[in-house]
Amino acid sequence: MDLEQYKKWIGRTQSNEDVASPFPPRGLIATLDSGDAEPNPGDALPPLWHWLYFLETAPASQIGPDGHAKRGPFLPPVPLPRRMWAGSRLKFPGSIAVGDAIRRDSEIVSVEPKSGNTGQMVFVTVRHKISGNGKLAIVEEHDIVYRQAAQPGDKPPAPKPAPTDGQWRRDVAPDPVLLFRFSALTFNGHRIHYDLPYVTQEEGYPGLIVHGPLMGLMMLELGRRTLPQRQVTAYEFRALSPVFHTTPFTVCAKPQETGPNGAAGNGLVTWIARHDGALAQQGKVTFA
Repeated sequence: MDLEQYKKWIGRTQSNEDVASPFPPRGLIATLDSGDAEPNPGDALPPLWHWLYFLETAPASQIGPDGHAKRGPFLPPVPLPRRMWAGSRLKFPGSIAVGDAIRRDSEIVSVEPKSGNTGQMVFVTVRHKISGNGKLAIVEEHDIVYRQAAQPGDKPPAPKPAPTDGQWRRDVAPDPVLLFRFSALTFNGHRIHYDLPYVTQEEGYPGLIVHGPLMGLMMLELGRRTLPQRQVTAYEFRALSPVFHTTPFTVCAKPQETGPNGAAGNGLVTWIARHDGALAQQGKVTFA
């Protein structure tokens, strides 16, 4: 790989415009089985629900073998075949309401090679600034990781154990319908979420992979519903180990004990525990 060539993508930008129409939130309410009231024009969208908009609509002729759009011109054409959502960091200076005219301005801010137990990787970070009716509402940094293909005899690294002191929790039994519906709502063609022969034979995983952003959303939703009177001002999460459709997982949260410089905490610590006790994701919710 010519990593210096890919670093030339740093600073590349693109912009997208959309309208926060009411159907995608209705679809997500049904997918999460959350029982929320049907959204009406003017209702503020919960944090992270902007992921239902600005969807990439590459023509079928421009789809790569993994179901994603072919890389470039915006994302660097890193040749490593396996692509995953590694995590995000978000701030919410405002909000988006149903019916708003919305805009997303995106910039590639870093391209970094790394190596680990699973081989060579490249992390690409994209910063998004999302506005509703001309007012800044969300700033998001999204980390994408590209990994080399699975090799015969590869063993995944041993995961860290998940905490066991969650004060709030929700048990989830993922299935192909849940994964399909979330893929459909986000127009995500990545085959690892719905194509069992592909994910097992081509990428070497034991089952369909639960979307990283779906679990990230579930962690924030648990926090939002635990303390509905509090306003979310920031959120971050990162993926640590995969979760598959064949086994349940648990969404967990507890109060943050301390904040910066030892001050009292003002948020929640969240995580995803796999059925085997492994830590799959971890996050932090900050309230006003």
